Amino acid sequence: MPQRIFTRNVSAPRMLLLLALAVGLMVIDQHTTWLAPARAWMEDVGQELARMAGLVGRAAGWSRTQLAAPATLAAENQQLHAEILVLKGQIQQLAALSAENTQLRALLSAAPRPGQRLLMAQLISVAPDPMRHLIHIDHGSSDGVFVGQAVIDATGLMGQVIEVGEHHAEVLLISDERHAVPVAVAGSGVHAIAEGTGDYHRLRLRHVSPTLDVAMQDLLVTSGLGGRFPPGYPVGRITAIAHERGQAFVEVSVEPAARLDRSRQLLLVFPDAPAAPNAPAAPAAAVPPE
Repeated sequence: MPQRIFTRNVSAPRMLLLLALAVGLMVIDQHTTWLAPARAWMEDVGQELARMAGLVGRAAGWSRTQLAAPATLAAENQQLHAEILVLKGQIQQLAALSAENTQLRALLSAAPRPGQRLLMAQLISVAPDPMRHLIHIDHGSSDGVFVGQAVIDATGLMGQVIEVGEHHAEVLLISDERHAVPVAVAGSGVHAIAEGTGDYHRLRLRHVSPTLDVAMQDLLVTSGLGGRFPPGYPVGRITAIAHERGQAFVEVSVEPAARLDRSRQLLLVFPDAPAAPNAPAAPAAAVPPE
C-alpha cells in the first residue's frame, strides 16, 4: 500500500510537468513563429504516412485479386463465358425477328388482284431429298387449301399445292424439274413455257424459236393459260440467251423472281371460284400445249 502511494506521488509531478510543457508550446506557437519549421515537418511526415497507408491498402487489394484461388477464377471465367453465350443467342434471335419482319412487310405489299383472296402461310419443313424441290406449309383443307392452288411469296410465284392434309399442305416449287408453268413476256405478251431445272436460281424456257421476241432482262409473268395459275404474277427475268449452230431452238435461262430457297412467309392465292378441296387434278408438271 505505501508503495502505491509513492508511485502515485511520483507520477503526478510528471503529469503536471508535461501539461505545463504542452501549454507552454501552445502559447509559444500562437504568439511566435519559432515552432513553424517543426509544424511543417510534422505535416510532411503525416502526409507521407497517409500515402504509405494508401499504398498498403492498394497492395492488399491487388494481392486479393491476383492471388485468388485458381478454382474461384475458373468459376468466374466459366460464368462470364455462359453470359456471353446467352447474349449472343439473344442477338441472333433479334436478327431473325428483324428479317422476319422485313418479309412480312414485303408480303403486305403483295396486294391481291381484283376478285382474288390471299391467305398467309408459314413454311414448316423442306423435303430432305435435294432432287425434289418440295416444301410443306402450315395450312390445309381446313383452311380451304386445294390441290393446284398457286403459292407466291412477296416477290413472285413460288409453286403450286400438290397434296393437301387437314392442317398442312405440300407445295411443288417452280424450280423442280417436274414443274412447268405457262408464262408471257410482260409488255410484248409473247408466250412460252418455263420449266424447272433442279436449281433454285435457274429456270429455262421450253422450245423457244430463234425468231421469238425475247431479250435479256425481260420480265416473265404467269399467262393464265391452262387455268392453273392466275395471270400476272412475276415468274422471273431472262438472264441468258444461247443459240447453238444447228439447233432449232434457243436456250433461254431465267432467274426466278421468288426467293425459292429462303422465303418462310408465303401467300396462298384464292381465285373467284376455287376448285373443290382435294379435287382430282392433273400432274403438277402437266401443262396444256401453247
